[in-house]
Amino acid sequence: MQQLNEMIFRMEELVATAMKRAMESLRRQDEELAHHVIHDDEAINVLRYDIEQFAVAMIATQQPVARDLRTILAGVHIAVEMERMGDHAAGVAKVTLATCDEPLLKPLIDLPRMANIGIEMLHEGVQAFVNCDPDAAQAIINRDDEVDALHDQIFRELLTYMLEDPSTIRRATYLIRASHAVERFADRATNIAERILFAAQGRLADLTSEATG
Repeated sequence: MQQLNEMIFRMEELVATAMKRAMESLRRQDEELAHHVIHDDEAINVLRYDIEQFAVAMIATQQPVARDLRTILAGVHIAVEMERMGDHAAGVAKVTLATCDEPLLKPLIDLPRMANIGIEMLHEGVQAFVNCDPDAAQAIINRDDEVDALHDQIFRELLTYMLEDPSTIRRATYLIRASHAVERFADRATNIAERILFAAQGRLADLTSEATG
């Protein structure tokens, strides 16, 4: 499992860097940095397929059973989720490209905070996977409420801008799009948490329902 874990650690690093750089490109309205984020997304995609191929080879040659098999399958699913997280980071970079010809509507405060929480959730998820720690997985899903609250706050604030001044609609709409991408980034971390429970306990639980029910 060591090599699989190392590949997942590497993918986590790429995805976290992508979101950090995407958010920085938006904050600075940096077109060049945004292009780098979009270009570098291909490396994340390639690593996802490398992990899938490695997992298939492990299953074929080692014929793992029970928990080992679940762990390998969970690793594949986590790679898929991280690949999509990379797509969400690229989505933020695309917002930069769409808006970099004019100043930001407002200073970015809550949006970078959301992104940082999502990155922390990703890191904690990968650590929980490697340690096969279901308690840590549950803690990840509990953090998702923080992200949802920030997303709702951003949406309400930007909606107020648009209602008070229609000239802000274009810029506000793009910032809402960026906020949605960051929220989905964090949602993918909760999906990773589900797979950690699957690997550790052999069950797939809807952690969102479990946490809010």
